Amino acid sequence: MRKSPNLHVQLAPRHTKGLALSNPVMIAAGIAGYGIEYAEIADIQKLGAVVCKGTTLMPRRGNAQPRLMEIPGGLLNSVGLENIGIDALIKEKAPVWARWQVPVIVNVAGETIDEYVDVAGMLEGVPGISGIELNISCPNVSAGGMEFGVDPKLAARVTSAVKAATSLPVIVKLSPNVTDIREIALVVEEAGADAISLINTLKGMAIDIDRRKPCLGNIVGGVSGPVIKPVALHMVFEAAKVVRIPVIGCGGIACAEDALEFIMAGATAIQIGTACLTSPDICLTILDGIKHFMVDKGVENLTDLIGVAQQSSY
Repeated sequence: MRKSPNLHVQLAPRHTKGLALSNPVMIAAGIAGYGIEYAEIADIQKLGAVVCKGTTLMPRRGNAQPRLMEIPGGLLNSVGLENIGIDALIKEKAPVWARWQVPVIVNVAGETIDEYVDVAGMLEGVPGISGIELNISCPNVSAGGMEFGVDPKLAARVTSAVKAATSLPVIVKLSPNVTDIREIALVVEEAGADAISLINTLKGMAIDIDRRKPCLGNIVGGVSGPVIKPVALHMVFEAAKVVRIPVIGCGGIACAEDALEFIMAGATAIQIGTACLTSPDICLTILDGIKHFMVDKGVENLTDLIGVAQQSSY
């Protein structure tokens, strides 16, 4: 009988507490709510980690309807970071997470650096929270979000400010809506990020030609799904070339083969988003697929696959 492969990864190797995952498969922010909903339809404890939906200092109602639109090869969304706010998250959600084995990472958003810092500070010492993912890349809010992720100086400032406010590992989620992803990746690494995740959605829109107006209530939304996978894969490949901290790949992953591509491009872990909407158990299917691939190829440790395509590129 073949030995079961070792899928353990470490997302914060230079952090004093670290952020160890039993496997590299994570749920991306915004897809499974607070994870509690997802736990009703799949064994969430088998995953590497759960990233909860974007959380702000005060509750947000989100953008005007309609917010979602299916497009060829993906999804156009403009939810606008609707959420219950940090106080309700700490009171209602964190106690549930504290009973879980799977690590929960809180995706944090804000309109100002002070808001990011305040939310991060309020998460300090709360049982059930294993890390923070800074959302500096949301393309469908009117203030904050992406403006931090496309400006290297602002990206560095918000990263260093949050790092000073928390002892939790800090992951910074990067925007694809930039000229050079490597510049932003290096800047947030230097500012103290323990890991980076990329990419968030691409900026896009659609027009209803019969009504002669934009399809989304917010006009602009974020493009996700398989259609953005080649872009995401390339950006992960480029970022992993230049940073020493772990890279988490996200964008269009819909099967184990997709996930393995990201890992071979340099991702230590991967996040699954849009695919969960059409196949709620896809995360576990992808996890099984990674295991089968490793057994079939005789790979004992997942870490042996991370970045192998970098070594063979020319």
